[in-house]
Amino acid sequence: MGMRPPTGLPSLSRRSRVLLVTAVVLAALLLLGPRLTDAYTNWLWFGEVGYRSVYLGVLVTRLVLFAVVALFVGLVVWGALLLAYRSRPVFVPVAGPNDPIARYRTTVMSKLKLFGVGIPVLLGLLSGLVAQSNWATVQMFLHGGDFGQQDPQFHLDVGFYAFDLPFYRMVLNWLFVAVVIAFFANLVTHYVFGGLRLAGREGTLTRAARVQLAVLAGIFVLLKAIAYWFDRYDLLSSTRKEPTFGGPSFTDINAVLPAKLILLSIAVICAIAFFAGIVLRDLRVPAMAAALLVLSSILVGAVWPMVVEQFSVRPNAADKESPYIERNILATRQAYGITDDKVEYQDYKGESKKNPLEVPADAATIGNARLLDPNILSPTFTQLKQLKNFYGFPESLDIDRYTLNGDMQDYIVAARELHPEALSGNQKDWINQHTVYTHGNGFVAAPANRVNKPQSDAQSAAGGSDSGYPLFMVSDLFTKIDDQQIKVDQPRIYYGELIAQSDPDYAIVGATDGQAPREYDSDQASYTYEGSGGVPIGNWFNRLAFAAKYAERNILFSSAISDDSKILYNRGPRERVQKVAPWLTTDGNAYPAVVDERIVWIVDAYTTLDKYPYAQSTSLDGAVEDSIDKKTGRVIPRKEVSYIRNSVKATVDAYDGTVTLYETDSTDPVLKAWRGVFPDAVQPESEISPELRSHFRYPEDLFKVQRDMLTKYHVDNPREFFTNNAFWSVPNDPTIEGGTFNQPPYYVLLGDPKTNKPVFSLTSAMVGYNREFLSAYIAVRSDPENYGKFTVLQLPTDSQTQGPQQTQNSMTTADAVSREKTLLSNSNKIRYGNLLTLPVADGGILYVEPFYNERNTGSSTFPQLLRVLVSYRDEAGSVKVGYAATLAEALNQVMPGAGSLATPFGGDPALKPKPGVTPPVEQGTTPPANGTTPPPGTTTPPGSTGQEAAAAELSRKIEAVRTAMRTGNFTDFGKALEELDAAVKAYQDAGGR
Repeated sequence: MGMRPPTGLPSLSRRSRVLLVTAVVLAALLLLGPRLTDAYTNWLWFGEVGYRSVYLGVLVTRLVLFAVVALFVGLVVWGALLLAYRSRPVFVPVAGPNDPIARYRTTVMSKLKLFGVGIPVLLGLLSGLVAQSNWATVQMFLHGGDFGQQDPQFHLDVGFYAFDLPFYRMVLNWLFVAVVIAFFANLVTHYVFGGLRLAGREGTLTRAARVQLAVLAGIFVLLKAIAYWFDRYDLLSSTRKEPTFGGPSFTDINAVLPAKLILLSIAVICAIAFFAGIVLRDLRVPAMAAALLVLSSILVGAVWPMVVEQFSVRPNAADKESPYIERNILATRQAYGITDDKVEYQDYKGESKKNPLEVPADAATIGNARLLDPNILSPTFTQLKQLKNFYGFPESLDIDRYTLNGDMQDYIVAARELHPEALSGNQKDWINQHTVYTHGNGFVAAPANRVNKPQSDAQSAAGGSDSGYPLFMVSDLFTKIDDQQIKVDQPRIYYGELIAQSDPDYAIVGATDGQAPREYDSDQASYTYEGSGGVPIGNWFNRLAFAAKYAERNILFSSAISDDSKILYNRGPRERVQKVAPWLTTDGNAYPAVVDERIVWIVDAYTTLDKYPYAQSTSLDGAVEDSIDKKTGRVIPRKEVSYIRNSVKATVDAYDGTVTLYETDSTDPVLKAWRGVFPDAVQPESEISPELRSHFRYPEDLFKVQRDMLTKYHVDNPREFFTNNAFWSVPNDPTIEGGTFNQPPYYVLLGDPKTNKPVFSLTSAMVGYNREFLSAYIAVRSDPENYGKFTVLQLPTDSQTQGPQQTQNSMTTADAVSREKTLLSNSNKIRYGNLLTLPVADGGILYVEPFYNERNTGSSTFPQLLRVLVSYRDEAGSVKVGYAATLAEALNQVMPGAGSLATPFGGDPALKPKPGVTPPVEQGTTPPANGTTPPPGTTTPPGSTGQEAAAAELSRKIEAVRTAMRTGNFTDFGKALEELDAAVKAYQDAGGR
């Protein structure tokens, strides 16, 4: 007697079903609850900043795309299931132990609607969730226009590749997904209901199953033919690993492109063969068609291009690839904004017979030579201007320029922000952290080219003094606005970079009935926020939403929250800009500026494309990361691009968080498309005030990308490009030990040869390909009149001008530097500042590097400027090194009289050289003999003799001995005695007694 087979899956008890339903409901709440909370709080936030139209636009596009794809995939799968079910064989299944799917067939039949509708709905929902992330592709297709440029192969406008092709690819991909899922759904259904049997060697297939599966397979192959057609266009953004150039090569155009057309034809033939399966019972025809498609894709699509590459291209690569390299050069320059109308190339000698005193523009260059390194001095700013433990400055400070009393000067700038991570003890109580310590206080700036006073030899021997520190200008609550040099009407900072580092970063502000103000302003005064920023949380629904968002019950029950309270969140400048403009890529660094007496954060933002025909693609993080990014851990955009424009400048008000986007490149087709999507999001360029424009800097991240491109794409000749011998390299940062990281670009003020006035520029030295000698110098202007104009100074190919690494080595190994470094190393930490490369003397290169020390006496020490290093190669080819307490003294050691161009320490503006006015040469100033460097601090005063100079040096060494005696440091005392003995001998040799 046979056993009765199971009739279905085991049924659940009533209790089990209740538990299962409860678990599903809880899981749904856990899954959807946070998303609904985020959606509601985002709705409130976008309403606060005035960009709710962006939120709605993105949301509606996502929902529509979700619905369309979900409905399409769901319907296709449902249709495949329905057809398979309705065409099932009409028979009564014979129950038996050899029927492995009887149980499943019975279960499906008992819950036919659940499976027939539930599976398509589930697959449709999953597809829709994936597809909605492509909302930008849809909007670009709907609003994209022309670039006004055609590709050289198919003669189509670049807009087709930027806006249309990605959309067509997306549609094709979802057609593939729907057909593949439908094929397997149909196949499984036929198997469950007997349309497909695997009994025996060959199995059996009903006519309905054969027809349906053949149609679906034929549609798939037909879609593959369409994909081959679009593959032709994708070749123009080829991502093959070509070591020299990007875009399609000879092989791509002459082998792969014809292969795509051949494969397209074969795919059409194969699709017809599959459709023939509708009337032919013999499945060998579709099977042979599938085999033909696979075999041809291997032979025609892979083997043939490889043969062409190895036997036709490689032996004659320079000739074969030249036309395509030329296309790549032109496209890359256009894609990265380094075309000839924006980049001016000039020949530069690298040496000069002139003195900077003879070149009026050098008064501006040398007079503004930067001695303060913003990447070193954050501890100095913190120790001297922090005020309270909960205030702070970013690890890397910023550089901007201001015009005070008609004189433009670059400054190291920083906002004194609230630093929540520095709160300690009871300051970290929830009430204190989120309702008391809510904001920073003030704007701090220091002239970049001078400090309070230079350190003398005696002071440096003693291990430090009160010298060598920035000349601070502070605009805060404690400085009356009439006394502020940079006037700030509202110095409270509620939005900033350090504030955003707190997790969570929210603050609750606003008046509470019957209670005094609670926000900390000073030890004697409190404050209540009066700005327009923040979302009201006076009603219980909003309080509940934010309590759920931050998982904080105090938001519900705290008496510090009243009907007028508001919550400030998303307080990072970059994050706010990225959130209101998700189609933009923000620069890794926001910097503070005072505009119209308010502190605002300026954020650079980019429009990008990942596929620009024939252009070289690059990874932003690879091109952008340098030694400073490694040290500070700065956020770097991680994205693959082949087109980039800084088309938008954004500002974020530090007090009320207002975000404003400004158009800065009206010719950018990508921005035009996005302005079509969100018409009111970006303000026209005419809305930029002159004062705001005066603080725009050429962005570092964009410059680094363009610098990386210019290492190769300054070359015009394709054959020379192919050999690589004319390429440049970005030099390694010579001031960083223990790693090889790119030297960062530096903002400096350079004298304009036409006007002799200082121009705020972003600059970078370039060295030869895998060499250390200087090959070029790149500078891009930030002045409003010529913003974005590049000047590339190209040194002769046989130039032996020292690059940054060689210069650093020659400076640090100079006798005077080595001696003092040895003297200081026992009780101080030596730090080299940024090594600046400055073009001077109409052909010469001047290197300037600040030299800092930091006493090893505890956690309260911080860097101070000790000495200035300079290096210059004269017309005879001799490299001279200057090392002194001031830039003026160091310059006089390498270029007699040039020190008069340097701004005096102490910063008297009346003594600063005026643009275009050459100061008089100091009489009696003598250069070092045979290129040697005088001892630190040595200059020959006007009218002095050699004996007088030796006497002055002897006095210094005597004072150094006295200082060493007072400190009790026997090592320093012995060193000072040795130097005194040498000074006595020098004085005697000069005729002294």
